[in-house]
Amino acid sequence: MDMERDQLRSILESLLFAAEGPLTVHRMGELLEGVERKEIISVLQELQSEYEAAGRGFRLVEVAGGYQMRTPKENADWVKSLYRGRPARITRATLETLAIIAYKQPITRAEIEAIRGVDVDGVLSTLLERRVVRIVARKDVPGRPFLYGTTTEFLQMFNLKDLSNLPTLKEMEEMAVPEIPGKENLEETSNE
Repeated sequence: MDMERDQLRSILESLLFAAEGPLTVHRMGELLEGVERKEIISVLQELQSEYEAAGRGFRLVEVAGGYQMRTPKENADWVKSLYRGRPARITRATLETLAIIAYKQPITRAEIEAIRGVDVDGVLSTLLERRVVRIVARKDVPGRPFLYGTTTEFLQMFNLKDLSNLPTLKEMEEMAVPEIPGKENLEETSNE
């Protein structure tokens, strides 16, 4: 199908606007028979730059292996007030378990518990219900326990293009809050 660039831009915007989640370039190519992958990518990059430069109230973001319309961070407070309800909170235990799964996947419940040192049944159920974790396989050992891994929803939740965008240990250490000067001395004197 021979299509004008303006028409392609319009169609891609409509598809991205109507999609419930990120759309992959592959899926867009299936929908736009005859349009080359490189042309789709070119238009997507053009739209990204245009929305960013114009300071629009939405951005085209590459997330979870696809492209999705999202609101800019600076508008988050207004968008949150639209929904009035409190966002689902993630407890420290849930976040720790999710981090273990994200970095060690595929991983069994017993392996997670060995790292955390506590039972994770409840937390794992919550993560499965929220669809940020899924059962990916069974481990080939006696009892054949489930192996858990993250989902596309996990990537969307944390605004990650893919798992390679998870921060490294070095990056996490750089993000950590610096020690308060003199704190060590306070701890030493309180133990005496």
